[in-house]
Amino acid sequence: MKKLFAIAWKDAVIRFSTIAELLFFIILPIIFTLIMAGGTPSGEGDPRIRLVVVDQAQTPVSQGILAELEKSTAVWPDVLSLKEAESQFDAREAAVVLILPAGLDLQAIQNGTAEADLRQQPNNLNATVAARAVQTALRRVGSAVNAANMAVKEAEASGTFESETDRQAYFNDALKLAQTAQAETPERVTVIEGATPDPTEYDPRANQSTGQMITWVFIPLFGISALFAYERQQGTLRRILTTPTTKATYLFGTIAGQVAVAMVQMTILVLFGIFVMKLGWGREPLALFVIMLASALAAASIGVTMGTFVKSEGQASGLSTMFGMVMALLGGCWYPLEMFPPVVQNLVKVLPTTWAMEGMLDLVLRGRGLIDILPEAGVLLGFAAVFFTVGVWRFRYE
Repeated sequence: MKKLFAIAWKDAVIRFSTIAELLFFIILPIIFTLIMAGGTPSGEGDPRIRLVVVDQAQTPVSQGILAELEKSTAVWPDVLSLKEAESQFDAREAAVVLILPAGLDLQAIQNGTAEADLRQQPNNLNATVAARAVQTALRRVGSAVNAANMAVKEAEASGTFESETDRQAYFNDALKLAQTAQAETPERVTVIEGATPDPTEYDPRANQSTGQMITWVFIPLFGISALFAYERQQGTLRRILTTPTTKATYLFGTIAGQVAVAMVQMTILVLFGIFVMKLGWGREPLALFVIMLASALAAASIGVTMGTFVKSEGQASGLSTMFGMVMALLGGCWYPLEMFPPVVQNLVKVLPTTWAMEGMLDLVLRGRGLIDILPEAGVLLGFAAVFFTVGVWRFRYE
């Protein structure tokens, strides 16, 4: 056990001999995760178009217009001051601005003098859609007032009112009745959404948290080959193997040390996903540990086998990065596998990144448990057993 710990500690010291290693260990994975996850919609925001509204009237009519806009499926009103609205419009930060001027009240609508100022960015599709939504809201508010006016005219023809006070009270009652009838009127157009499931299970935060973790953990584990090449060049590997240390002990110590470092790295990235990206990594901790360990062992064993073929540290570093990036791309770490042709989806099953990605997505995206990820973990452990056996068989100190 002391030999294993000594070998693992030696490799850790060599790997983290420069501060720059921290860049690849934690900083770049987090940066790439945030960039890749932030570049696609998360599906949690309001999909409606932002409509800047300036309410200078502060009357029941203007509040009614705002209430209608709140119910719109096309826009959501963002009430700002006139100065803020004009500033954002001039800076093209707002596609459309609706100004409800002072004096916009029931009397103005009754007199036909009511006006609203709608400002649109030219050649802007969002502004066009928002303008239609504003027209709909104004029409709904105005139609209730028009209905009340018509009721008043009918009553006037019958000589119902003895004073202006009676006339205004009748108008108010008719307006409330019209607004109630309008609210209770069913929609004339019924929208039915099909229940056809989306064949692509994709959430940018979950996929990128998983994919970037696999990418940035597999590359350093493939880099075990560079450790072997470095020690060959320094002559330390020959000296180690002249001691009572078997090849299997040396290789197991190297793998154990690098896998332990990888588990720490993955744990940090998982905690980042839980607390910053609000992902459900912690629902099945035992299953998560199993798939993480199996993934790390598979990648480390491939690195051991690569180390028996490379001749120099530079060659090992280049091949580790190249193989890591290619396996990550083809294994679905950057884009969902469903986006690839069916033939490619079947071919990439020979890659450990494919199985690692599927197992982790089963946990964080699909809400599954330990039993569900056992097939993926078994395949990854199979990769580890095969490549570790090949590595031990081919290992030479020169």
